[in-house]
Amino acid sequence: MAAKKPTKKTNASADELKAYYKDMLLIRRFEEKAGQLYGMGLIGGFCHLYIGQEAVVVGLEATAKEGDSRITTYRDHGHMLACGMNPDGVMAELTGREGGYSRGKGGSMHMFSKEKKFYGGHGIVGANVPLGAGVAFADKYKGNDNVTFTYFGDGAANQGQVYETFNMAALWKLPVIFVIENNQYAMGTSQQRSTSSAEIWERGKAFGIPGEAVDGMDVLAVKDAGERAVKHARSGDGPYILEIKTYRYRGHSMSDPAKYRTREEVQKMRDERDPIEQVRNILLDQKYATEDDLKAIDKDIKKIVNDSAEFAKKSPEPAPEELWTDIYATEVPQEA
Repeated sequence: MAAKKPTKKTNASADELKAYYKDMLLIRRFEEKAGQLYGMGLIGGFCHLYIGQEAVVVGLEATAKEGDSRITTYRDHGHMLACGMNPDGVMAELTGREGGYSRGKGGSMHMFSKEKKFYGGHGIVGANVPLGAGVAFADKYKGNDNVTFTYFGDGAANQGQVYETFNMAALWKLPVIFVIENNQYAMGTSQQRSTSSAEIWERGKAFGIPGEAVDGMDVLAVKDAGERAVKHARSGDGPYILEIKTYRYRGHSMSDPAKYRTREEVQKMRDERDPIEQVRNILLDQKYATEDDLKAIDKDIKKIVNDSAEFAKKSPEPAPEELWTDIYATEVPQEA
């Protein structure tokens, strides 16, 4: 069953809508392929898929400019692709190969790109939030108008370090956008069971930080809210909180059977609220694209993703001596 068709027009152009569609579809197909490779044993360790949440990062990246930074936790493949990192390098890193962004030594949770100002997925829940504020502090110190998108989940929103960071960011008016990707489940615990606040973003009011809740299954709504947040932070008015209410279709990680919710709940969301299907329907309704056009886009994206998997498979594993590269100190000081 397809998603419900939109009932209202949009001011977004055909080119914008097609770009959002392509970007979200790339993330969806990439994650599906990553899931396959995990099942084949080619991806080890943990693997957290972004399927269902594509509109969040695609909508916000549409508001970013060159020089802006982003930092997130471990559900990070979509963020990498949305900011323009090469799918080949991302897939190679997932499979622990030399051609990966961290030369095969970081895996799913620890990829970085200095060029794209992507400062990693981080495995410790909430630990990236103060780091994101630090990146924003650097930009304020330098006197530029860059902003930092700091992503974390509804579960991380209960961490004490998040609120310490809110306090500092508000005091120093740091140009940071705190993005709460509320996918309704902190690992396997629903928001209703884990969080006392129905609206998490409102906690920022205690620190004088403005914010809002956003429909995270609607890429256009995310972009609109992102523009307000970016304008606020870029103008020197300090941090802004976006609680983007989204939904992940898969378990917390590939090893999670997700028995804490029903199949009917997931299927209802896919049928009625899927972010990619919503844009697809707009493109067709407004005659910005035909069925054949969209099939051609899907074919092109599948080739990009399949090529990334082949690149990863052909890339060698890191040599043992790579254990001693890419560290802060190349020589251990001798004891006196």
